[in-house]
Amino acid sequence: MGLIEIVITICAVAQPSDCRVKHLQFVYEGSLSQCAKNAQLEIAKWIGDNPDWFATRWRCEDPQRRDKEI
Repeated sequence: MGLIEIVITICAVAQPSDCRVKHLQFVYEGSLSQCAKNAQLEIAKWIGDNPDWFATRWRCEDPQRRDKEI
């Protein structure tokens, strides 16, 4: 597949109602459904670097496909 994007909803630990959407792109050779199952590792890495945030939900997208739809 190549480049893939995990779209994560993150919320602030100090204020859980303060939520945002974060896009993480990386090279991945599996399907979108496999990505969604394996995304926890990449999310854990991001949370490790950003401990003031926690993830509430996520999904995987093909960023090239999304760019064509816009």
